[in-house]
Amino acid sequence: MMPHLIFPLLACLCFFLASCTSPAHGETSPGLYPVVLVPCYTCSNLDARLTDEYQPPPGMPWCGAMKGKGWFRLWKNQTALQDPRLMPCYADQLRLVYDHTADDYRNAPGVETRVVAFGSTRGFGSDDPAMKDGENMFGANYDFRYAAAPPRQPSDVFDSDLSRIRDLVEHASRKNGGKPVIFVSHAFGGYLALEFLSRSPLSWRQRLIKHYLMLSRGDGGDVVILRTIASANAGPSSNVLFYANTSRSFASPLAALASPRVFGHAPLVVTRDKNYSAFELSDLLSDLGFSDVAPRYLRRALPVTLGIRAPLVLTTTVVGVGLPSPVRLTYWDGDFGKVPQVANDDGDGFMNFEVVSASRTVIDNEPDQGYFKLILLPNVTHYGVVSDDFALTRLVEIVAEINQSTS
Repeated sequence: MMPHLIFPLLACLCFFLASCTSPAHGETSPGLYPVVLVPCYTCSNLDARLTDEYQPPPGMPWCGAMKGKGWFRLWKNQTALQDPRLMPCYADQLRLVYDHTADDYRNAPGVETRVVAFGSTRGFGSDDPAMKDGENMFGANYDFRYAAAPPRQPSDVFDSDLSRIRDLVEHASRKNGGKPVIFVSHAFGGYLALEFLSRSPLSWRQRLIKHYLMLSRGDGGDVVILRTIASANAGPSSNVLFYANTSRSFASPLAALASPRVFGHAPLVVTRDKNYSAFELSDLLSDLGFSDVAPRYLRRALPVTLGIRAPLVLTTTVVGVGLPSPVRLTYWDGDFGKVPQVANDDGDGFMNFEVVSASRTVIDNEPDQGYFKLILLPNVTHYGVVSDDFALTRLVEIVAEINQSTS
């Protein structure tokens, strides 16, 4: 699903969650808990400003028009998306570079960025915040281009995001009489949420997290992202994330790659000459021409994927099932620029059920986890969890049950 379609879904989810945590007619209730929502991939708006160091792409001086003019919307920039002349500028300013000296990802030289309206659902692609936004509904926006690194490896932006989310949870609790928060994540937001929880002190989690509600997220990555990495033609040219391989410069796609712990030795990408399982993804990256990226994947992304742990707070996972979901891509003649043949299995149309099962296994096998519940929504898509009437009604029921729980 394209990002411009995802934004309204998150706004819809915010509205419904706010509705089920907000008393009617302005009344207050001591039993309601604040909600902190971690949105899906690309749902957080980003602003940018250009310094004198910024050099436009060759032959495109107009890309530097915003130099010295302050902050402007980088993601999602509707003007640039509708003007083919500006698309290269947009892609160039959105890309990341890897700083080998700092051993970390950075913005392109001369580009400074910030997350828009952190703490508010206003930063989810719309200037209209959810009802009760900033009172008992809060948005944990983040820079979706970055990803976690293993402990003791630099990951400045991601670590900063985690620190700000921790402060936001504490703020939400204080603003609501010291009540713990209902922590909600959707899709890729669950990757950040799980890392946030596992890297926060257990005593802090037990005191400030009432319940973790994980939507459309499993453990172990997915196969869909392989098509994006493999093919420069994985999406429409109007999508800046595919333009000039922009998304391939991000750290986050590597974090979403299929985990060997979940997918084992089953072939995920097939050609006439070679099969690639989750154990051979570094080989796939090298064969695609990303030989410099392959070592970073092995050293930075893979250890985090393999190290995903139970959140050790009360947890409910909600996912869709019953829809064909990719488990294998075939590029028989080895041309990754072509549309692959796709083999499917059961899932939510994006994430297959094997990933969901792995998440259940990881959490259930942790003796200190306590409460965990997996809720399957038949024939509900990855994004339909936050848009379909049936799914939204079920989410309202779940959050209402959490509010009424005394555990």
